[in-house]
Amino acid sequence: MLAFANWSISVNLLLFAVSAAAVWAAGTRLAGYVDGIAQKTGLGQAFTGMLLLGGITSLAEISTVTTSAYTGNAALAVNNLLGSAAINVLLLAIADAVLGREALTTAVAKPATLLQGVLGIILLAVLSAIIVAGDIGVAHVGLGSCLLLLLCIGSIWLASGYEHRHVWTVVGAEKRERKQDTTDSAKSSSLQQLTVKTAVAAAVIVVAGFFLSQTADALAQKTGIGAGLVGLVLIGFATSLPELSSIVAALRHKRYELAMGDIFGTNLFNIALIFLADVAYTGGPVLREAGPFEAVASLLALVLTGIFILGLLERKNRTILRMGYDSLTAIVVFACGLVALYFLTPNS
Repeated sequence: MLAFANWSISVNLLLFAVSAAAVWAAGTRLAGYVDGIAQKTGLGQAFTGMLLLGGITSLAEISTVTTSAYTGNAALAVNNLLGSAAINVLLLAIADAVLGREALTTAVAKPATLLQGVLGIILLAVLSAIIVAGDIGVAHVGLGSCLLLLLCIGSIWLASGYEHRHVWTVVGAEKRERKQDTTDSAKSSSLQQLTVKTAVAAAVIVVAGFFLSQTADALAQKTGIGAGLVGLVLIGFATSLPELSSIVAALRHKRYELAMGDIFGTNLFNIALIFLADVAYTGGPVLREAGPFEAVASLLALVLTGIFILGLLERKNRTILRMGYDSLTAIVVFACGLVALYFLTPNS
């Protein structure tokens, strides 16, 4: 295994920058490919964004989680996932600023997006409860992480057919859908070509994501910042770059449900990856190593998701600083959450 920690800060910074550029380029193209697949298969933007875009952009977390857990750093593995969950939702506020002229939550008009957000809240609540109560180990794997994996699979199954059920319709949604343009990828490529391009972009994200997370981890060690806060912010942000690039690209094509489905879907997959960390960690259930810091981090992601769910329900098209009130509230809550987490950081 490459010893990133033995390399200088400048070398790790260079690798971090190159990897970030590769991830950004792949994520930008990935949004168009997935949108083309959604149009040609009829799966719908929200579900395709959750399953494909969310699943692929969460691949960057796999290398960090498995490596950290296998080397015995359970805190870094869990905090990376929880940090990504909170930061991913924060990316919606950044995307809202990119959209600019109207609040992002007024542009999302599908009930499937609401369902995905609510499912994420439920899983984050269960995760927090397991951390507080303590996980029960069976052959060094926790029953709690197994439960989270099953809940994630069940959530994907529940969301799979929901987008085509006409449970209710937002007024003006049909007009908004007619304004959406067909992406260049959908126009010029067949389903087979789109599948191959998607696989290539996913491979780039996996490889570059590995270097991105490992160099971030090395920089964290060399700068001497606490593992808990670093796993939440630095590595969490690094592994969230695919989501940022893909949702910005989706918004440029006015694929609002695709962008939000990407974030909610990624968070579902990130929670499921706790099971992977559990398998890789040989010291017992990985969530048994979690404490108040991790519980608060999980609740922070839950609250941020809830803020955007409220925005989707309220649908007030009022903006401040080029973003909706819900996005601004999410930024303030995230900043306050970081302050609270700083004081909860182990050995701080």
